[in-house]
Amino acid sequence: MTAFNFQMDRRSVLKYAASIAATGAGVAQAQSAWPAKPVTLIVPFPAGGGTDAFARPMSAQFSKLTGKQLIVDNRGGAGGTLGAGVAAKSTPDGYSYFMGAVHHTIAPFMYPKLDYDLERDLVPLILVANVPQVLVVNPKKFQGADFKAFLDEVKKNPGRFNYGSAGGGTSHHLAGELFKLQSKTFITHIPYRGAGPALQDLIAGNVDMMFDGLGSSAAHIKGGRIKALMVSGSKRNAAFPDVPCSAELGLPDYTVSTWYGIWAPKGTPADAQARMIEEVRRACMADEAKAVWAGQGAEFPNLTGAQFDGFIKKELAKWSQVVKASGAKLD
Repeated sequence: MTAFNFQMDRRSVLKYAASIAATGAGVAQAQSAWPAKPVTLIVPFPAGGGTDAFARPMSAQFSKLTGKQLIVDNRGGAGGTLGAGVAAKSTPDGYSYFMGAVHHTIAPFMYPKLDYDLERDLVPLILVANVPQVLVVNPKKFQGADFKAFLDEVKKNPGRFNYGSAGGGTSHHLAGELFKLQSKTFITHIPYRGAGPALQDLIAGNVDMMFDGLGSSAAHIKGGRIKALMVSGSKRNAAFPDVPCSAELGLPDYTVSTWYGIWAPKGTPADAQARMIEEVRRACMADEAKAVWAGQGAEFPNLTGAQFDGFIKKELAKWSQVVKASGAKLD
């Protein structure tokens, strides 16, 4: 090789190395710059429901930690499926995300024609909260009643009492159907456009009871506006130690929890997904958020990526069986 050729090759190598370094620096700068503008989080239920109970405190911490606002965009309707459809069609630019819930693993078996596919159109990022379901009643409808007295009253009067839900096909609806199946009772389902409106009607006495996520009911239970008779699962909840669990009350197989997670539209850049996971995790682990989670009897599962995806697949299998066994239908 001549000196001239060696010099040219050396220059080419140095130029190529410089271009790679510049590209790497550009990528690092782009990553560190995210979020460069406000981020939108689509919540597929009206304000005031269980999803909001976690989305808004998390949003406040996210905004505080990143310096950019996480905007909660409530898009309620059709048991959370309308908002999910909007999210699935959002531009995958790294600035649009979706906070779904257990309801979205029930919907495929309740709605024959969804305009989105949870597994095809959305990418699971992180599971942010898990709370048990709780049976809550209007205290004026069941004055001084414990669970046994409540159950006796309901069994003596089939069809007289009703329960509100966040909509057909939501966990509130299926939790009620599962309760009816296991307790051998009949209560009428009243669907709403979200847990918030259903809770308000429960408080007002327009519906008799609700199978709600503890997160959205907690403040109303503590305020005496509604009464908790049973928490789902095999143990009592630390935030409400006086409320018996379903296993204690003769319903050992009644285990229903409400969980909330974040998805990205398919096609969202991988670096933006990774940063969103990182910042949401930091937001949920902030002391202020931890206090909110604890006050609502919730835990932060911190399942991400493939772990969250595996969790979703198990939930889809579970709810498929519950829908089939209960014969639940949309009202």
